Amino acid sequence: MIGWPFGKKIARKPPTSKPEEQARETSTATFGSMEIAMRHHQAGRWLEAEALYRQILSSEPGNIDASHFLGVLLLQNGKHLEAGQMILHALQLNATNPPAHNNLGLVLLAQGKKSDAAASFRKALALAPDYLDALSNLGNALVASGDLDEAVATYRRAVLIAPENAELWFTLGNALYAKGERDSAVASYREAIKFKPAYPEAHSNLGSMLKEQGKLDLAVASYEEAIRLNPQYFEALYNLGVAQRDLGRHGEAVHFLRKALALRPDSAVAYFCLGHLLSDEDHWAQALECFSKALALNPEYQEARWSLAMSQLPAVHAVGEDPQRFRAAFSAQLHSLEHWFDSARIALGENTVGTQQPFRLAYQEEDNRTLLERYGRLCVRLMSNWQQRAGLRMAEIRKSGPIRVGFVSQHFRNHSVWNALIKGWIQQLDTRRFELYLFCIGNAVDSETQFARSRAARFEQGSHGLRQWTSLILDARPDVLIYPEIGMDPMSLRLASMRLAPLQAASWGHPETTGLPTIDAYLSAQALEPDAAQANYTERLIALPGLGCYLQKNMVEVVGVDLSAWGVSENVPKLICAGTPFKYAPQHDWVFPEIARRLGDCRFLFFTHSTRELSEKLRARLASAFARSGLDFERYVTFVPWQARGEFLGLLSRADVYLDSIGFSSFNTALQAVECGLPIVTREGRFMRGRLASGILKRMGLQDLVAADEEQYVALAVRLVRDADFRESIRRRIESGRHLLYGDTAPIRALEDFLAQGG
Repeated sequence: MIGWPFGKKIARKPPTSKPEEQARETSTATFGSMEIAMRHHQAGRWLEAEALYRQILSSEPGNIDASHFLGVLLLQNGKHLEAGQMILHALQLNATNPPAHNNLGLVLLAQGKKSDAAASFRKALALAPDYLDALSNLGNALVASGDLDEAVATYRRAVLIAPENAELWFTLGNALYAKGERDSAVASYREAIKFKPAYPEAHSNLGSMLKEQGKLDLAVASYEEAIRLNPQYFEALYNLGVAQRDLGRHGEAVHFLRKALALRPDSAVAYFCLGHLLSDEDHWAQALECFSKALALNPEYQEARWSLAMSQLPAVHAVGEDPQRFRAAFSAQLHSLEHWFDSARIALGENTVGTQQPFRLAYQEEDNRTLLERYGRLCVRLMSNWQQRAGLRMAEIRKSGPIRVGFVSQHFRNHSVWNALIKGWIQQLDTRRFELYLFCIGNAVDSETQFARSRAARFEQGSHGLRQWTSLILDARPDVLIYPEIGMDPMSLRLASMRLAPLQAASWGHPETTGLPTIDAYLSAQALEPDAAQANYTERLIALPGLGCYLQKNMVEVVGVDLSAWGVSENVPKLICAGTPFKYAPQHDWVFPEIARRLGDCRFLFFTHSTRELSEKLRARLASAFARSGLDFERYVTFVPWQARGEFLGLLSRADVYLDSIGFSSFNTALQAVECGLPIVTREGRFMRGRLASGILKRMGLQDLVAADEEQYVALAVRLVRDADFRESIRRRIESGRHLLYGDTAPIRALEDFLAQGG
């Protein structure tokens, strides 16, 4: 803030460097000119003001006010060098002028001389301790210097002097946010709004704080209020779009981001965010266009360049699309990315890794090892460079005490990864031998989170940044670090791409090799792996006995469902197809109309994904497959709403057959079908990710439900529907054999041996 003495009015006191009589004469002579210059200056008529200031100084070089305020005007016009000279001249004439010290500080700050600027603001405050402009400007200089502790203390001193000053509360909130004190920042923004309700910037920043705290609905309300106050507020529109995305309201998110871009079509970051939204909705061509526009606006925008490569892979292929074409495009873009991050750009990488991931490769029944190995090397190269620059090296190996086993996951909660893998391990590992250190990088909390906390020697959770998570893990000094689901969120990938423990392992929360040289072992299961499976992994494969996990029967109340609400007859044979849309590869579409052709009367029940566009693409592709077979798609296929667990089990209980997705199998859903006694048809895949259901069935001695190819898959589905006796015999065998899935401690003992031997 520019310093104007006496309430931003120009001082009328004559220069004290002249004898009193002369000062009186000269001040009388120049008073009128200074008054006119002042009015011009404060009215924004800067050319007229500058001419008068210079005219006064030509006849009276020692006029402090003319020299000072000409310097202020030059500062306002961006002429920093001459501005500093004029204000220094005024200070040479009178060094006890607080506003002049304050304004000199502003000149120095504009020149990037942050420490010199802070010194000038301190001189002003030494002369006038309650000088608000100087306090505020000192706080700004300290923030610019990164001295956030002193900046916050300075702003707090200012709000004590002027507790109803909304702008001071706002800048205090910004400093607290930069310092990482989110709760205090929220309180400061609320104070700013209390004293100035029509403060769009405060509403918008409050929204951003609430968003970081996971209070998305409140964040949306804050952004909406900011936009109501200022409909042309780009930042609020952009942030509202991001918040709507996080709430899963993709349509609204796209709407607000497009409005933001209409205001600022040169915003690379808005194009980048819109590209991510379109990619999430599988509008891959539009997404690639957005990322390309972001790069055209900012060729060094590394996140956009990264996402341009990762978005080459559609989630669900449309009618007639060749998956191999997209794999080739991804490979080419990955090659470009590997070379783009050269020695000059490698320092940009830590914020880029994981912003988008080649998650969709796993849903193609192809050998992905070579592609993921290249991707993994790139991630490790970028993250290892950051770890080295940050000075965050792994501590020395511990040589005594219980073995410390760390788990890094988003999902210490009721989630498929927790239910299938993590819970049983954490529940059954011998805590006398193994101390459990749990690092929860997600914010969700439920009763399962509390259980995890009760088993841990240390439990960390929060919206931490990369450095804080890295430091927390290194401080715990784990002997082994396990990442159950690398590839499903950015933070776990970034952490896993560094060496934070002597032994690091992944597992099949995301059932695919990580490709990361920093991951030593992959914890899988004997029942899930094909012969010679090591060739599919860059890590050393550790196949634990059986299903590799400790399972407990999940007691959930079955809720009845009304089939007629979806137009499904009670009497028609019902085949459940519960996979997410991206689990259905186009080369297998033909099996559904072929089953329908052989049965003549049946109903396939698919489930509508939360992103409806994914389901619509699958629907269109299946409709095309039925049309090619001369069958009426609407007669055979129904997409039902996504169901809560109790209702889903109720639907499974009413069905005749569960059709496992081919190529990328299900585990938790197959277990649920088993709990309901529902016969399963699966085709054993080439890779572990295609053998999850077959592993369950073989464990129960139901190999006859595992097809060797698609033709057997079709035949088995038809037989189970047509042959009631066969179907009932399968139900009885499921009921008598499912106990074999639960309470198996052999995987736990093998895991303990692996941990004790250090891999």
